[in-house]
Amino acid sequence: MENLNFKLIGRFLGLTAILNGLFMWLTIPVSLFFKEDTFMGVLNAGAITITSGVLLFFFNKPTIKKLQKKEGYLIVTLGWLMLTVTGMLPYLLTGTISNISDAFFETISGYSTTGSSILTDIEAMPKGVLFWRSATHWIGGMGIIVLTIAILPLLGIGGMQLFMAEAPGPSADKLHPRITQTAKLLWLIYVLLTFAEFVLLKIAGMTWFDAINHAMATISTGGFSTKNASIAFWNNQPIIQYIILFFMFIAGTNFVMTYFALKGEVQKIIKNEEFRYYLLSVIGISTIVFIMIICFQNPELKTTVDHPMVYGKIESSIRHSLFSVVSVMTTTGFVSADFTMWSYLVTAIFFALFFLGGSAGSTSGGVKIVRHIIMLKNSFLEFKKSLHPNAIIPVRYDGKPVSQAIVFNILSFFVLYMLIFIVGAVVLAFLGLDLKSALGACASSLGNIGPAIGSVSPVDNFAHLSSGAKWFCSFLMLIGRLELFTVLILLTPFFWRKN
Repeated sequence: MENLNFKLIGRFLGLTAILNGLFMWLTIPVSLFFKEDTFMGVLNAGAITITSGVLLFFFNKPTIKKLQKKEGYLIVTLGWLMLTVTGMLPYLLTGTISNISDAFFETISGYSTTGSSILTDIEAMPKGVLFWRSATHWIGGMGIIVLTIAILPLLGIGGMQLFMAEAPGPSADKLHPRITQTAKLLWLIYVLLTFAEFVLLKIAGMTWFDAINHAMATISTGGFSTKNASIAFWNNQPIIQYIILFFMFIAGTNFVMTYFALKGEVQKIIKNEEFRYYLLSVIGISTIVFIMIICFQNPELKTTVDHPMVYGKIESSIRHSLFSVVSVMTTTGFVSADFTMWSYLVTAIFFALFFLGGSAGSTSGGVKIVRHIIMLKNSFLEFKKSLHPNAIIPVRYDGKPVSQAIVFNILSFFVLYMLIFIVGAVVLAFLGLDLKSALGACASSLGNIGPAIGSVSPVDNFAHLSSGAKWFCSFLMLIGRLELFTVLILLTPFFWRKN
């Protein structure tokens, strides 16, 4: 392969910074509406970001515009870091988060759609800053890289390498044969879903500000809320929680399936193996949790967050079971109840869900359901091969054989994922967390989930972590969001070798 085209990389990073700065300025009207003086900090943050982007863009004019795979990996990883470094400027320049470690953590938690927070009093934050905080979710959810791909024809550069690096899952379903058209269509669906949820939440009783923030956080499967109690704030308004529950489920579904649903092609959705397992998992696990709440709940534990919840009521138990399971499975991380208070067995079930994830091709993090399906099918085939060693039996998914290369890739991903989890938990324990909290924080950060167990449970946050632990969790969020290989391949010596 040729030498890395650093001018082309710089040009992409410049474009990413320009777009990020423009998004910052979109939050200024919110500050002005609420008559907050923090708008100057956001204005300056946007100006610095856009100026940096313009300089990078115009002083990096590549002679060769062909994008190689190596450049694609670099652009995606460095692009995410560019987003984070510039995205924390509104916090720093408004003085709402003055510590760099905290600002970086909160920002990358937003862009990676993790939803972990160091804020101890969210409702005391300026509305304009809270809006930017939710916007980082929304930008990161679909990926500003995909947005960049949509306008690449203006630069005369193809974007397939970027799309593959941004979405390195086991399959790359495309809605349209041209990658730029795919990116535009994905963003259109993303915007429509966000707007639909915003309207429904407003009708259900939320203020317009809470509605737009929670719509952005839901569709991106992020989980940042404008309330200290998260969605538990609306425990006395079930309709709001049901609306968020529905859109969380949609956001955790492959966007290709959402596209088919909008076209009325329901048969394609029903036939999709991953969607069927996704739906059955939600129903099955929620049923188990519901039974546990009804039968084994400690009667003394009758409150969650700041709001009472009567566990004896069937509707309430069903709602909180479904909401919590979907929230964790889709890696959204909204909280309607503290699931760690529902017995040790339920806590163990939710911890196991940290490693499940939503559908491939969704905004969810985690391992993804399709990988689990293929790993399990491959494991069962090994039993068959033990009895019939000469038989050639391929793994089949959606009725089609899966190539061995994809099976090996998925197995490698899972082994690497679990290895990082084990090592990460040890590192966090070394950095001061107790074992339970270290396991929870590592699984939550790597899976982009948000709430965890131990001292980082759904009713706690990450503010008490040491600076070292926050930086390490930030690294886990980044590699989790970009599905390991995209970032870790940059740490290998052969990536930098000249061929």
